[in-house]
Amino acid sequence: MDYSNLKRSDADVASIVAKEIARQQNSLAMIPSENYASLSVLEAMGTVLSNKYAEGYPHKRYYTGNQFIDEIEDLAIKRGKKLFGCDHINVQPNAGSGANLAVYLGLLKPGDTVLGMKLDQGGHLTHGHPVNVSGQLYHFVQYGVRKDTERIDYDEVLALAKKEKPKMIVTGATAYPRALDFAKFRAICDEIGALLLCDVSHIVGLCLSGDHQNPWPCADVVMTTTHKTLRGPRSAVIYCRQRHAKAIDRAVFPGTQGGPMEHIIAAKAVCFAEALQPEFKTYGHQIAVNAKTLSDTLQAEGLRLVSGGTDNHLLLVDCGPLHITGRQGSDALADCGIYGNRNTIPYDPGSAFEPTGIRLGTPALTTRGMKEREMKLVGKTIASVLKAPTDAAVLANAKTTVAELTAHFPIYPELTA
Repeated sequence: MDYSNLKRSDADVASIVAKEIARQQNSLAMIPSENYASLSVLEAMGTVLSNKYAEGYPHKRYYTGNQFIDEIEDLAIKRGKKLFGCDHINVQPNAGSGANLAVYLGLLKPGDTVLGMKLDQGGHLTHGHPVNVSGQLYHFVQYGVRKDTERIDYDEVLALAKKEKPKMIVTGATAYPRALDFAKFRAICDEIGALLLCDVSHIVGLCLSGDHQNPWPCADVVMTTTHKTLRGPRSAVIYCRQRHAKAIDRAVFPGTQGGPMEHIIAAKAVCFAEALQPEFKTYGHQIAVNAKTLSDTLQAEGLRLVSGGTDNHLLLVDCGPLHITGRQGSDALADCGIYGNRNTIPYDPGSAFEPTGIRLGTPALTTRGMKEREMKLVGKTIASVLKAPTDAAVLANAKTTVAELTAHFPIYPELTA
């Protein structure tokens, strides 16, 4: 991929792409929701499949000329069902937020009560936050974590569910470093007669590797993005029990989307094929091992982590004891080429713009090939920066470490935009 046509036709865009390739190559991506897709996935996204309108579903399209598009989507469906072991899968959702909305539209009525996790305690915007359409169309009641343990208390969730009698419970998180017990959520749903939606966008790769509980035996519906620990294109899928298939499909099209992005669906098919290989389980396991090693290293360096560590691919650093904000800390790390993101922690005294925490993850570093030895070095480097974010010598040492690691564990050497 040399971007030769782009360079000739639009040098401005080509120049910016080149700068972004270099940024990714020469920095450490530690935002838990980011990863590096394979060249095969990137190539699939850049195909002529992008040119075709394909409203509807395979063999039931509203336009002609979709015979090969149908083959692509059929292949993605076949591989997706095999990968997740599910009854039915819809591969058309363009993103996780839209996919969650489609699930609500298909299985709920406006005003229905739903339980979702608080955004500022680890949940997601589409799990009922009032500024999001999910919180405006449905009556979301939010559960969170205990103040003393910073973990979900399932007895408290059960008590809340008995009181509110929701039609659905949503489980899944973007900033919760502990394992989710889908079996306990299933038991709560069964006791009150609710549906269970598992949003495993962040942890799907670990579910496939066996390092996290699999949601499928417990869930009515599962939604996952395909670009985080699954290492595919930026998109999403929904899989569900057969009894919900018709409602889910109608909610995706025509309920919330028009023509699907078949070039992205092709990239999902490639991603699923990659995830079906035995080495993907090894990769998913290494993500978890790397996160645990990073967690142990940061704590050995004196940093406080939310809930005292991690069970998955991410962790939250509490910057309060360091007398800096999460923004100040993440900006200092970014200046050294280490990209995390500022994030609220449970019961945060700060604000969403100026929170107390930093969210870090290991999927992208694991894709580069880094293991425990490198995680210890990265952890010590992060700790040194957060302890002294304005010390020129500390920052210079951190930049040197990043340069050495990225040179030793390169990505995309084939890209020359």
